[in-house]
Amino acid sequence: GPISIAQYMQLALTSPIGGYYTKGQVFGREGDFVTSPEISQMFGEIMAIWYVLHWEMMGRPRRTAMVELGPGRGTLMDDMLRASRRFPEFHASIEGVHFVERSPELRKVQHDKLGCDWGVTKTVEDKNDKGTPASSVSKGRGGLPVRWHDLLDEVSVDADCVPLVMAHEFFDALPIYKFEKAKDGSGWSEILIDVADSDSAADSNYVKSRNVTANAAMLMRDQRFDTLFDKGDRIEVSPESARVMIQLSDWISANNGMGLIIDYGQDWTQGDTFRGIRKHMFANPLSSPGSMDLTADVDFSYLRYAAKGRAKCYGPVEQGSFLHSMGVQARLQQLLQTTKDAKVQKDLVDCYKRLTDQNSMGRIYKVLAVLPNS
Repeated sequence: GPISIAQYMQLALTSPIGGYYTKGQVFGREGDFVTSPEISQMFGEIMAIWYVLHWEMMGRPRRTAMVELGPGRGTLMDDMLRASRRFPEFHASIEGVHFVERSPELRKVQHDKLGCDWGVTKTVEDKNDKGTPASSVSKGRGGLPVRWHDLLDEVSVDADCVPLVMAHEFFDALPIYKFEKAKDGSGWSEILIDVADSDSAADSNYVKSRNVTANAAMLMRDQRFDTLFDKGDRIEVSPESARVMIQLSDWISANNGMGLIIDYGQDWTQGDTFRGIRKHMFANPLSSPGSMDLTADVDFSYLRYAAKGRAKCYGPVEQGSFLHSMGVQARLQQLLQTTKDAKVQKDLVDCYKRLTDQNSMGRIYKVLAVLPNS
């Protein structure tokens, strides 16, 4: 029978048999999409400066740990660690790196990106998953210990160790449910996915539940949804995003940490953003599951609501504004002065524009800061 969009996303993205993220080469120009850290080193350098500034504001805690959710190829973490060396006292406080990553192939890519030593690497204890890193030491970044975890729940730091958390393009891949408010006012129907007819161009198609599903009954109890939306409106809801945000907020407050969430989305609930991305183009998400990335815009208002009373959220602000306020233009000028090659200079300017321009990534990507409730 039909399944929820959330179930479909989980199977298509993370199934050990044919799941999209079980493949290694999905990022970059050779993959299906390019993320901000892959565009320019300036992105990771600016993020490092944000952590340094807030580390200073928090009284320069002696012990910190870098934690990244969904670290991709490890480029962002590598750039942040490299840039942090310009601030010796801050860099010396970093006792280790924690990656929350399920994909065996991406773990290996991250392992190599950070210059980890296979000679001391410990792999997961699974006969069907040989060679997947569980922990190592980064020779490329001064011998920092690196650990991998399937879930945020598994990450543990000492009571006096401050977590510095990064979630870049993490929430957009978390499963969503889609609902439609009944035109007769009888509640919410769920939009499900079913096997398509044999003459259909896609493998599956959308169907609307005839009755109120268990998911609709549970997730649509929030009176905000009845107040904000009219009959016939569709909305996307990600309870997994709320669960992670609650956990992250509690953890940051309990450990006096700090976090950045960077993703594409809006500060309100939307209805039809679920899509596939393949070879840098949008694609039908119901065609060839496992062959493309599946995403939906992040609802930042939903994240802030989940964190309410648990941590303090600032933003979201547009990525372009954030980068400019943190000094990306000054960094661009520094880099331009390091070369006289006109092509290299043009590439640097083009990358800067792509990250900050309102018509590119500067507007649709947002930045949300999470700080302790205290």
